[in-house]
Amino acid sequence: MRVVSSDWLTPRGKGMTSYRVTDLVSGLPATVPFVGPEAQERAQGRVFDARIGANENMFGPSPDVIEAIIQTAGDAWMYGDPELHELRHAIARHHEIPVENVAIGEGIDGLLGYFSRIFIEPGDSVVTSAGAYPTFNYHVVGYGGKLESIPYRDDHEDIEGLLDRAADVKAKLLYLANPDNPMGTWSGASAVDSMMSGIPEGAVLLLDEAYGEFADADTLPAFDIANENVLRFRTFSKAYGMAGIRVGYVVGHCALIGELDKVRNHFGVGRVAQAAALAALKDQVFLTNVIEQVRSARTRIVEIARENGLSSLDSAANFVAIDCGADGEFAMAVLKGLLRHGIFVRMPGIAPLNRCIRITAGKSQELDAFARALPVALGEARAAQ
Repeated sequence: MRVVSSDWLTPRGKGMTSYRVTDLVSGLPATVPFVGPEAQERAQGRVFDARIGANENMFGPSPDVIEAIIQTAGDAWMYGDPELHELRHAIARHHEIPVENVAIGEGIDGLLGYFSRIFIEPGDSVVTSAGAYPTFNYHVVGYGGKLESIPYRDDHEDIEGLLDRAADVKAKLLYLANPDNPMGTWSGASAVDSMMSGIPEGAVLLLDEAYGEFADADTLPAFDIANENVLRFRTFSKAYGMAGIRVGYVVGHCALIGELDKVRNHFGVGRVAQAAALAALKDQVFLTNVIEQVRSARTRIVEIARENGLSSLDSAANFVAIDCGADGEFAMAVLKGLLRHGIFVRMPGIAPLNRCIRITAGKSQELDAFARALPVALGEARAAQ
């Protein structure tokens, strides 16, 4: 009988384990991109009065989505269609593009993870904006990529700066969110078109359009499925009100889309989720109504800020960034005060963006609660200075 040493199974002392992960993983921090409101509620021992920090769509999904979930729930014992045939064809018809240019995944976050895996090897350069969506950074670092971050310019992502840095470092990927998260600012379709035509050789642009439905019509360029260097991401989480279901999709050149089949979880989007997304896409009347409600809520947030002597940034998303009028330390004090008073909000993580707090477009009752708590939190923050 062959005897195999079990020494490697035995803990070797402090810092050693009985298992062996890759060198890359062993060097990663034990962290996640966000602390969820649920964790904060558990820590505080209370439920938030207003959950207006995660840019969830509080106006919810279409009633048709809820009905589809109910009707499909009894079939949850079956796997979802691994080809996502019906939903892919529906998305293709919606955008008037061929179905081979569409792929679906577990939200944009899941798709960003897959494409990070496809493109990034340890040491590869990836260009993004300093303070932009942290989950993308999380994926890049997780595959050993080297992040190259460009500062915002006047609270907008700097398209020219991103392109220049990508060329300088021979980046594999560059990332742009339009409309932007966390500031809500945006670049017009012509500027984005110019960016897509100027991508450095060998790079691929990941264009995150999660908030695109909330923007004006001149914000999103027409799809160019012949461009081999652009992937455009959309989601059912935001305007369609389905953040808890995790369905997103990507549009791109058929060759790029084909690469995804090599690595994706073919059963990652379940049967109920597929039915829900299909129902959401069909109900464009409900979507239009939600967008109008979000615009009204944005106006209310701007008014609340003004009533408290604060300014806010114009937004093309379902949230508004309120400038607290000082530095990041003061804005953090305001945020913590809001949390203490039952209002869940978030803020950017890097100066000078972190002078702002970010408020999701909520229903009247949530914004009423925010309006009551904001002057209290501001007063406490000022008293502590």
